[in-house]
Amino acid sequence: MRARWGRRGARRGGPGLPGTHLALLAASLLSTVVAIYICLKQLPPLPWASPGPPRPVNVLLWWEPFRGRHNSGRPPPDCQRRFNISGCVLHTDRAAYGEAQAVLFHHRDLVKGPPDWPPPWGVQMPPAEEQKVLVMDDERQVAEAEALAALGPRPPGQRWVWMNFESPSHSPGLQGLAGNIFNWTLSYRADSDIFVPYGYLYPRTHPSEQPPGLVPPLARKQGLVAWVVSNWDERQARVRYYRQLSQFVPVDVFGKAGPGQPLPDAELVHTVARYKFYLAFENSQHLDYITEKLWRNAFLAGAVPIVLGPNRTNYERFVPSYAFIHVDDFPSASSLAAHLQFLDRNPTAYRSYFRWRRSHAVHVTSFWDEPWCLACQAVQKAGDQRKSVPNLAGWFQQ
Repeated sequence: MRARWGRRGARRGGPGLPGTHLALLAASLLSTVVAIYICLKQLPPLPWASPGPPRPVNVLLWWEPFRGRHNSGRPPPDCQRRFNISGCVLHTDRAAYGEAQAVLFHHRDLVKGPPDWPPPWGVQMPPAEEQKVLVMDDERQVAEAEALAALGPRPPGQRWVWMNFESPSHSPGLQGLAGNIFNWTLSYRADSDIFVPYGYLYPRTHPSEQPPGLVPPLARKQGLVAWVVSNWDERQARVRYYRQLSQFVPVDVFGKAGPGQPLPDAELVHTVARYKFYLAFENSQHLDYITEKLWRNAFLAGAVPIVLGPNRTNYERFVPSYAFIHVDDFPSASSLAAHLQFLDRNPTAYRSYFRWRRSHAVHVTSFWDEPWCLACQAVQKAGDQRKSVPNLAGWFQQ
């Protein structure tokens, strides 16, 4: 006769489970529930389950770049609104050091002035007015400060990020930085831990994306070659090449130094748009050092870039081969000038340099908000992976 297993409405005193059997059943059910729970904890999430929000990440900017170690009081960017990166809590107040998963150190501010490292975590420091200020010309004290920064305790899991967007030629103090101070690098170099180029091309999804139109309107182009330069140095390769090229074709120079005409930054793109060609000449030639001179000053303005920087192969890692003219393509400045004059007389050939606009648009990096938010995103994706940079100068100067 089949037992009714405690069915509701069973008569009191009728057939049921003895006490021992009830205890065994309860134990069996409990063990089954525990086993199921353990298994479910080990299984990957179900494919139809919505992923949870990214874990909040606190990122501290130790100094605001180029502000002389003084914070401007400007509120941090909203990474969700600006760059569609959620879960970021950004700080400039050093009181947040203990809760920061990452701390950004801008190289130029790092090596300018007396050492200014975070204090060892968990070590009681004297009041600020009693702390002795170290000076950079005392090599022993500087070495002690760096060793303390490298070896001293930090908040658990915190990453120190070295951030730099200058070329090795304009990054003083690299050799003086001790090894293994930093966990990550953030720069324009493609092999950085956090790669943030000055700009990039991305697949176009709407005709209104910048720059609009398949070809810039040629009727607006009243000049041949433009160049905007802020730092003039006769020893630089770009100035020497300009001197040679300007003997054969007219080059209108804008900027604060040299023979340039003053040009407010807000008017740069509009001004360059009136020219057919733009000298996207970098101040030094290094791997991946391709700045806004290409992305904003030329591509966004609608001028064909004439580049002087890393070699052509390096440029072609980031842009189509037909989108630019490299000075190395020609044996002399006079032969380059002859090519520019040919393109000036042949609109079809000139327009061919804009074929990339049919399928791609231009993104120009927003400094310094975008690197800050991208550092947060990198922490979210990295999880608990740990590393350090043993020889920063050796890597960056190669």
